[in-house]
Order: sequence, then structure tokens, then C-alpha cells
Amino acid sequence: MNLPTKITVTRLILTVFIVLLLCIPFSYFGFNFPKYDINGVVVELNYIIAGFIFIIASITDFLDGYLARKNNQVTDTGKMLDAIADKVLVNPILIILAANGFINCIIPVIIISRDIIVNAIKMEAASKGKVVAAIKSGKLKTMAMMIGISLVFFYNIPFEFINIRVDLFLLYFACIMSVVSAVQYFRLNKEIVFPKKENN
Repeated sequence: MNLPTKITVTRLILTVFIVLLLCIPFSYFGFNFPKYDINGVVVELNYIIAGFIFIIASITDFLDGYLARKNNQVTDTGKMLDAIADKVLVNPILIILAANGFINCIIPVIIISRDIIVNAIKMEAASKGKVVAAIKSGKLKTMAMMIGISLVFFYNIPFEFINIRVDLFLLYFACIMSVVSAVQYFRLNKEIVFPKKENN
């Protein structure tokens, strides 16, 4: 296992810690994470810790691909694990944040549905020996989503102090880019998804 793949696996492990921090009912075991009032914004320590771990995990998302390309260590296993780690990092967290009332449930619905559609297109292309390249709208979606989720973990501070919901703006923007990129992926690869029948 090369270094980029190890970094990808580390992202998967960090995701497990985030999910445990947000889902385990620690109060059942007689432990409660402390809460802090920061200029009228009440924050819970477990979300702050999860936020720092999420940022580290997000950095590994860039780092593993960069090192793989730089050191010529791109492998099929690495690409597969990277794709899995990306979805495992984001999708469960979006669901948990929606379930806990931090974001609207439409956000994970749109983003996860988009991922299913795009992954289906990519798998169909791969079955025919073709590679679907990343597009700008997809990269914009990912960037907005990562920053938006990070801000949610940190209770939208410092923007919360001036009543500007930058976290939700970025996540809704990510939803819009999700739809845009899904349409673009389909349009660019519709001949792969629905090949034209040759006339005899």
C-alpha cells in the first residue's frame, strides 16, 4: 500500500471518529460534552472536535490525489478507495446534520441523489473503457460543500455574530452546483449512457 492510499484509508478512519462523536449517546454512559456560550452562540464541544477532524479529513482528500500524481503512484485501487472515502466522508455527515436539525433535509437528498446519478454515468463509461473527467461545476460543488459543512460544525462562527448564514448559503449553492454538474455530466456522456443504434 503506497502513501497516497494510506492517506485515503486515514480519511476513512477519521470519518468513523466523526460519526461516533455525533451519534453515540454519551449521556447514557454518564458523560456529557460541555457547552460554551460564545457571544450568545451556544456551541457543543463534540461538534467543535468533529469540525477539526473534518477539516483534517478534507485536507487528506486533496493530499492523496496530489501525492499520487506527483509521485506517479496512481493505481486503480487508490482511485476506487478515494471515490469511496469521499462519499463516506460527506454523505453520512450530511444525513446526521439534517437529522440533528442543523441543515434542511433537502441538502443531503439533492447531493446524495446527484452522486448516485454521476457515479452511475461513470460506471457505465468505465464498463466501455472510457474515463469521465472531472468538470468545473463538480469541483465548485465539492469546495462549497466542504467549506459549508466546516462552518456548520463551528456554528457558522464568526458570521453568526452578524446574522449572515454563510454555512447554509454555501450548502445550498453546493446543491445548485450538484444539479448543474449532474446535467452537464449527462449531456457530455449521453452517447455513452444511451448509445445510438447503428442502422443496418
